[in-house]
Amino acid sequence: MAHNEAVDVVLVGAGIMSATLAVLLKELDPAIKLEVVELMDSGAAESSNPWNNAGTGHAGLCELNYTPQAADGSVDIKKAVHINTQFEVSKQFWSYLTKKGTFGSSKSFISPVPHLSFVQGDAGVSFLKERFKVLSRHHAFTDMEYTEDKATMAQWMPLMMPGRPADETVAATRVINGTDVNFGALTNQLLKHLTSAPDAQVKYCKRVTGLKRNANGWTVSIKDVNSGNTRDVDARFVFLGAGGAALPLLQASGIEESKGFGGFPISGQWLRCDNPEVVKHHQAKVYSQAAVGSPPMSVPHLDTRVVDGKTSLLFGPYAGFTTKFLKHGSFMDLPMSVRAGNIGPMLAVAKNNMDLTKYLVSEVMQSMEQRLESLRRFYPEAKAEDWRLEVAGQRVQIIKKDPKKGGVLQFGTELVAAKDGSLAALLGASPGASVTVSIMLELIEKCFPNKTSGEWAAKLAEIFPAREKVLETDAALYRKINTQNNVALELVEESSETPSFA
Repeated sequence: MAHNEAVDVVLVGAGIMSATLAVLLKELDPAIKLEVVELMDSGAAESSNPWNNAGTGHAGLCELNYTPQAADGSVDIKKAVHINTQFEVSKQFWSYLTKKGTFGSSKSFISPVPHLSFVQGDAGVSFLKERFKVLSRHHAFTDMEYTEDKATMAQWMPLMMPGRPADETVAATRVINGTDVNFGALTNQLLKHLTSAPDAQVKYCKRVTGLKRNANGWTVSIKDVNSGNTRDVDARFVFLGAGGAALPLLQASGIEESKGFGGFPISGQWLRCDNPEVVKHHQAKVYSQAAVGSPPMSVPHLDTRVVDGKTSLLFGPYAGFTTKFLKHGSFMDLPMSVRAGNIGPMLAVAKNNMDLTKYLVSEVMQSMEQRLESLRRFYPEAKAEDWRLEVAGQRVQIIKKDPKKGGVLQFGTELVAAKDGSLAALLGASPGASVTVSIMLELIEKCFPNKTSGEWAAKLAEIFPAREKVLETDAALYRKINTQNNVALELVEESSETPSFA
């Protein structure tokens, strides 16, 4: 009787999530045998590709939807603080790898870019002022600056102030030490690092066609999309990190925890400018407030992007709708994801989100002139000839069962794991890539509890001197870790006052 190939871990999808998890597992157990399988012919071809996301190192510095305002005017900063400390955990992992010397330079994937928030109108200014007041009291945001002075704003964002009405009410905050991250370059650097180790393979042009339980874990059926050949691989643990394709694979697994989940695909587009004469006048990521009725991922922002050493500007995103779950997917992805267990929540979401559906359709139908009109609210003197349309990546937002509403549309990410820890999937979208390391650590703790409290504990403590909870509350430790990360990643120059753990 022929035996299937056997590995410890199969990871589906060669994006930032799988690449991070694979490298983490290999650091924790160098003897682990793992295989990454990817449908496309290269890594980071979907959501992790630098032109398929904004590249914002999400740290809560400028994203106004992370600090919701209550009816009484108070601003809740819990989410911004949590995302900020999660990003510091990501930076600890990248710092650890760059210090090893074999990983490569951090300059290829992370660049210092100031993060700004910009608001218009009395209500916007009132909100931003309150947000600044509350955030700047927290040690993670003490460097934040606030201004209503237009001359100061002209220095912070030179493209955005000329051409505005003299009596327009505006305000801005700025944090100098924000970042732009090329998650595509980072993903491919992680994959290269991974495959330099023994018993770690990344195989491209491979589609997972089946997931079946066996006595020790799972049998994964993998088809070569070029030759049509199929092989079965036995794995003790399977991770579904295939972006929008994770949901159909999770459903195929049949695990109890997958029941009731649906997906709502949202596409995106950007306006992109590569004109160096324009680009040189804007060195920041500037976020503003989303239009009423628009999804959180559609918060408008004008961004500096650094991709492969070249600087461009992106504005958007302009949302849209398609039934594809991947940019390179099939229009049948959404209808094929409907199951008896999720049709109720999906219909409830459709009924309760008619405004969102109308909004997405209207976004798709926009002309170039209408898109430029949105841009000119940020950059009044923008010229049509400097900008072109760029199609962004697909995001599949999560639909979950809800006892009151029947189903809810959830923005963000969700980790779904089998009770026995043998399979896990990541669903959802932003701020995913920036907080990947925290999410993958949560997965490891959930699926390998005996290892994390046992033989892996010392290595985890070496890689991560401080996790989110302590960083949220310990100001001195936060500053120490933040400084060390920024020096290791060459975001700042090392000074004689740099703290050390030595």
